[in-house]
Amino acid sequence: MAHQLVIVLDFGGQYNQLIARRVRECGVYCEVRSYKTPIEEIRAMHPIGIIFTGGPNSVYDEKSPHIGKEIFDLGIPILGICYGAQLMAYTLGGTVSPCETSEYGKTETHYNTSSVIFGGIHLPETAISWMSHTDYVSKLPEGFVNSAHTADCPNAAFEDPARKLYAVQFHPEVNHTFAGLGMIDSFVKNVCGGIGDWTMAGYAKTAIESIREKVGDGKVLLALSGGVDSSVAAALLAKAVGSQLTCIFVDHGFMRKNEGDEVEAAFKDSGMQFVRVNAKEQFMARMRGVSDPETKRKIIGEEFIRVFEQEAKKLGKVDFLVQGTIYPDVIESGVGDAAVIKSHHNVGGLPDHVDFKEIIEPLRMLFKDEVRKLGTELGLSPVLVWRQPFPGPGLAIRIIGDITDDKLEILQDADFIFREEIAKAGLDRDINQYFAVLTNMRSVGVMGDSRTYDYTVALRAVTTSDFMTADFAQIPYDVLAVAASRIVNEVRNVNRIVYDVTTKPPATIEWE
Repeated sequence: MAHQLVIVLDFGGQYNQLIARRVRECGVYCEVRSYKTPIEEIRAMHPIGIIFTGGPNSVYDEKSPHIGKEIFDLGIPILGICYGAQLMAYTLGGTVSPCETSEYGKTETHYNTSSVIFGGIHLPETAISWMSHTDYVSKLPEGFVNSAHTADCPNAAFEDPARKLYAVQFHPEVNHTFAGLGMIDSFVKNVCGGIGDWTMAGYAKTAIESIREKVGDGKVLLALSGGVDSSVAAALLAKAVGSQLTCIFVDHGFMRKNEGDEVEAAFKDSGMQFVRVNAKEQFMARMRGVSDPETKRKIIGEEFIRVFEQEAKKLGKVDFLVQGTIYPDVIESGVGDAAVIKSHHNVGGLPDHVDFKEIIEPLRMLFKDEVRKLGTELGLSPVLVWRQPFPGPGLAIRIIGDITDDKLEILQDADFIFREEIAKAGLDRDINQYFAVLTNMRSVGVMGDSRTYDYTVALRAVTTSDFMTADFAQIPYDVLAVAASRIVNEVRNVNRIVYDVTTKPPATIEWE
């Protein structure tokens, strides 16, 4: 079944994924593409709407990303956001100038609520929007009218309803913008004609049919980590191909404390063919002395594939390898002209050659919360659906610097205590991800009237709806105090605990 499609054209904006996620929240399928995507390709995709993202550049700089005027002649509704708004104005004959007063953060904005994208969404004439710009549209192109302003930005929004072209200087995709999701929904539904046909029930049906057609009578090997993504992928594949599927859990030795046994227990009675491979020594042999996080990820990605190839040979001919790659993995690993934030071991870390007919990634275009919804739709246990997110490389990227057996044991124990205290406090469903990091910093301490010179453990906990942006969790001090006290008293070679209070952006959720 073909779904309606909205394309997000990326001009280097930090919120490009978030825009796509918001469109999907409106029930319309959306993909992120580079601004360099050929016009013929865009036309062939038959999108019902196009959204231009923000970006860090100035449109009047010749080296900045630009787009041809012909895209505005396709007859497809377009929404420009921030840089995308300026680009629309500049390309169509308007003027973009440096701001006399730049705007950042929450900004009081005055709206013309008769605009089709501002009306009908309970938006008052004055409300808060989220700004982040040093340029502004000082003169509108012919045919456009103003639809919002601030004290320092006369054209905070503008539009040409006849051509279905809309632009906002602020960021409606960010939660700080009042009724921002309503604005996007109004554009997608009222301007583009979206009917909201994107659901996880529909996706499950289509994915199962597609997998069956692709696999035929071939054998399938699934890389099962026990995390949310691979568990949902396993449930999807089990429904699609049944006994043709073998799930292989590679315990690379970088799991959380007791986690290997917990994963095995969770799947042993699932009806799936489950194989556990204890490969700690094989992975550690390649990781010793490696400090660079990108190198760690690439080594682990390649070693994963090699282990699967070894296990596949024991099973006879296996045609397909399945991975639980999701959309944020793909985007953060760099797509088209997008910057590589970090190579995910199952995307940027794959070797050039793998000994399988094809790699199947049935969740590749889904965001994390969509994956959880899909898992629920498939009847997967809530314990697995709501399991704490855990990176494929595991604790290898939560140990800053080189990895040793001693460091691994220290981190496993510290992380276990932190997670245990979060659960005791009843915060485990309120905080979306929480974990410990073993830093490579040592400092002086005093324990038992003696001088120590030991490691610092960092605690990280975030709240987020989509893992594209995140805020640090405001854990009560008494909970942090108990966790810190237990770690320094129960875990050897640790004498200092710090708590990470950085949002995403500018940080990522993981440290490496």
